[in-house]
Amino acid sequence: MLKNLSLRRKFTILLSLILLMGLILSGIALSIVLRQNARNDVAATALILMETMGSVRDYTSSQINPELSDELETKFLPQTIPAYSAREVFENLRNNPEYRDFFYKEATLNPTNLRDKADEFEAQLVRNFQQNTSLKELSGFRTVPSGEVFYIARPLSVSAESCLQCHQSPATAPKSLIERYGTSGGFGWQLNEIVGARVVSVPASRVITKANRSSLIVLSIVSTIFIGVILLVNILLNRQIIRPLKRMTRVAEEVSTGHTNVEFEAISNDEIGNLAKAFKRMQLSLDIALRRLSRSTHGGTGA
Repeated sequence: MLKNLSLRRKFTILLSLILLMGLILSGIALSIVLRQNARNDVAATALILMETMGSVRDYTSSQINPELSDELETKFLPQTIPAYSAREVFENLRNNPEYRDFFYKEATLNPTNLRDKADEFEAQLVRNFQQNTSLKELSGFRTVPSGEVFYIARPLSVSAESCLQCHQSPATAPKSLIERYGTSGGFGWQLNEIVGARVVSVPASRVITKANRSSLIVLSIVSTIFIGVILLVNILLNRQIIRPLKRMTRVAEEVSTGHTNVEFEAISNDEIGNLAKAFKRMQLSLDIALRRLSRSTHGGTGA
């Protein structure tokens, strides 16, 4: 099929195939790079929020709880609970529309406050941490009703004996806590036991969409440049190769029909020019040969 095509069409097809393959390979590579960068950006945001919530917990545990612990017997103060403080601070952050789709939860299998009850996905994270105590972090993407989110989860363990005051048994827990939450959950915890997971979820769909949009923009620019290159190559090909070849073809056809007065013009010193010079030498050789043949023929006739 290609044998019947002109040089211009052959070059156009070849360059178009190169463009197509280049777009496919560069699109795949670019998509991987941009998605990885998007993942890193989302992960960095989630990690900052996780560390911030950890700081809120530490502040509540070390400075708020000791100051108000004596009042727990007569009045339950949820502000003294690190998990409550961290959750409330994060909920205040979510009041900002920009962070509405961000989530933080200290998901527990056996919580005192049912708000912290782990769902099926979170429960599996907790079980993973319980089964592998050396595991310090899990992360990845998951789909929720609001779209795709990136999550970071870390194990939540009973790290201080002061936690057992509220969670060891109903008998030792503050009466105000029992009055508020009852005795059905949040008890039987052991020191250093992993009882839950701290999970931060940040929206990823917007970042991924932005990365995909960037990929399309870059590929569009590359495609435009490459199409311009194809057009430029076609123009140069037509000017530097096809036109001189057509002229030489036309001259060769005239020479072949006996018009030896036409000449091959060598307008350049490149391969095309050298070819024209070779044709010109051939033309001169043919002209000399025809003259000798003519003289020989006329001489023989005269004898």
